[in-house]
Amino acid sequence: MNLRIKKGRCKGIALLLLVISIEGFHWNAFSQEFLWKAGIHNFFDNSEFEHSNVQIPQTMAGVHFVPEAGLKWNANHHFFVGLDAMHEYGSNKNIDYFNPIVYYEFSGKHFRFYGGSVPRKLLLEKYPRMFFQDSITNYRPVINGIFWEYFSGGSYFNIWMDWVSRQTYTRRESFFMGWSGRYALNIFYGQHFAYMLHLAGIMEPEKPEALHDNGLISYSLGVDLSSKTNFEKLEANAGLSFGLERDRDIGEWHYQRGFLSEVKVEYKGLELFNTWYVGQCQQVFRGDHGTELYWGDPLYRTKSYDRADLSIFFYKSEVVNLKLTWSFHFTEHTMYHQQLFYATFDLDNFSKKGQKRYRYIWDNWFR
Repeated sequence: MNLRIKKGRCKGIALLLLVISIEGFHWNAFSQEFLWKAGIHNFFDNSEFEHSNVQIPQTMAGVHFVPEAGLKWNANHHFFVGLDAMHEYGSNKNIDYFNPIVYYEFSGKHFRFYGGSVPRKLLLEKYPRMFFQDSITNYRPVINGIFWEYFSGGSYFNIWMDWVSRQTYTRRESFFMGWSGRYALNIFYGQHFAYMLHLAGIMEPEKPEALHDNGLISYSLGVDLSSKTNFEKLEANAGLSFGLERDRDIGEWHYQRGFLSEVKVEYKGLELFNTWYVGQCQQVFRGDHGTELYWGDPLYRTKSYDRADLSIFFYKSEVVNLKLTWSFHFTEHTMYHQQLFYATFDLDNFSKKGQKRYRYIWDNWFR
């Protein structure tokens, strides 16, 4: 009797060890690795647009706390879970805006894919302000959808979707569909940016609500001399932009054409970024639907608009960035002012950050 019990125990132990060994083999085969990220992003944005017909004066300031934890397996696959918690300076709330972060990432030799609730700065930071104004990064830090991109050298092409709002009895349905790309040939390049925002009504409205579509496309040719000089940035591009909008009840499309150019110069911690637009007024229905339908800078509602950003990088690295910008806005026969300051800290346990950096601005210029 005791012998049979011992034999049964031995079989059970042997079976358990076999299962553990099989699971251990699978775990090692997938090369699991624990990853983490942590970010603190401070921002201050003071705009002085008194007497403007298209923009309002305001001050926005706050701090984002962005922790993430994740897993990596088979070198190319990543999964992250975290949050973006934002506190506005002066607010009596601990957290004013909260955005969950949950996404899958595939990183290959020429392809990358994201699906879920993904930090915006990973995907759409190249878009001009005509498409996304400054405050979008601060108040819409996460996109909810998918992103796919092919890249090779300095060239890339991507498509993406961001589901902005789910339809309820009090909220409209809205989502973005977008695509952008660049083809680089030595120092020359051609690029394009595009999106379409679809805005529907609420469930069972008391009065019928028209559906709206807001499309925007930009094509440009440019030259990038950064690699041929001692400048960190030395780049210029120019091209055409097209707005395509409609109220589906009316059915008529509105087409707004214009010329858009950019100049980017950065040298030893000093930067000039100038954008110039001239053409037809964009954002036809902004008076009716505001930021529900338009995420671009409202100053593009004018026929001529030039913006010059003069910036100082007090410190610039892959971990810590301290940037002060004074912006000059020339439109409506007036010069407006805007001051911006960003202090960001980003760290993780996998990208070997902090190796490449500029020296302090006074090291570059005063020693």
